[in-house]
Amino acid sequence: MRVTKLQTLKVLLVLAVAASMSACSMFGHKKDTIDTMPVDKLYANAHNSLEHADYAASTKAYQRLIARFPSGDYNEQAQLDLAYSQYKDNQPDDAYSTINRFIKTYPTHKHVDYAYYLRGLINFDRTGGFVERVFQRTQSQSRRDQGYNLQAFDDFSELTRRFPDSAYSADARQRMIYLRNVLAQFEVNVAEFYLRNKAFVASADRAQYVIEHYQQAPQTGDALAILTRSYIGLEQPKLADQTRQVLALNYPDHPYLTDAKWPHAPSILRKMVPFSGHH
Repeated sequence: MRVTKLQTLKVLLVLAVAASMSACSMFGHKKDTIDTMPVDKLYANAHNSLEHADYAASTKAYQRLIARFPSGDYNEQAQLDLAYSQYKDNQPDDAYSTINRFIKTYPTHKHVDYAYYLRGLINFDRTGGFVERVFQRTQSQSRRDQGYNLQAFDDFSELTRRFPDSAYSADARQRMIYLRNVLAQFEVNVAEFYLRNKAFVASADRAQYVIEHYQQAPQTGDALAILTRSYIGLEQPKLADQTRQVLALNYPDHPYLTDAKWPHAPSILRKMVPFSGHH
């Protein structure tokens, strides 16, 4: 079959056009950076990095979008996404600053309930270390500083108060219950320490605090038992008897009712076990 010159020219022309288009595409791709992309493509780029857990890239892209396009719907959503990206990238201080700025700037935003929820999560997840996160050691966490736990509780509380019907409120309430129990256990731990060291006024004060502020926490029974022992140590038998009766009425299976020396100090060997949760 003979190939005419005209057919050859057509083939060459098609190849030349295809090569030209390919070159233009490659050249355009090199120029299509976060500094030149239009806002919709830049947001899509950042969101794609976020979905693929490339938090460093998504954070950089969201920050560039916010700087280049300081207003508009994309900017507002980018601020929310930036806070989440920083949170996932283990940058809690930056994430907390970003989400606080969003709440102050857009207090009536349609997704501001999520902003309050995310603010609570940021503090909630920096209340413990690696071991607590992996093994969920509530006892160990209750022996740490409680500043972030208190702040997280307040954040979730504000969410449920402002937006009781939010899709995030149910989870926030469950986290508040967990935090309440951790905070109550922290106070009980301190009260036990004072009790073992015969600082009965201090142990009574800590136990009373749990009873007054964490009435629904399961640690309230322990607080009543410690308060009973504290009153005995303070030579207040009438108050001790009254408190013991309250304990028996509300927590009939509490170990103190059958063991007057409860709570027992942990053994020296037990204290030496890493991450055992003991003082």
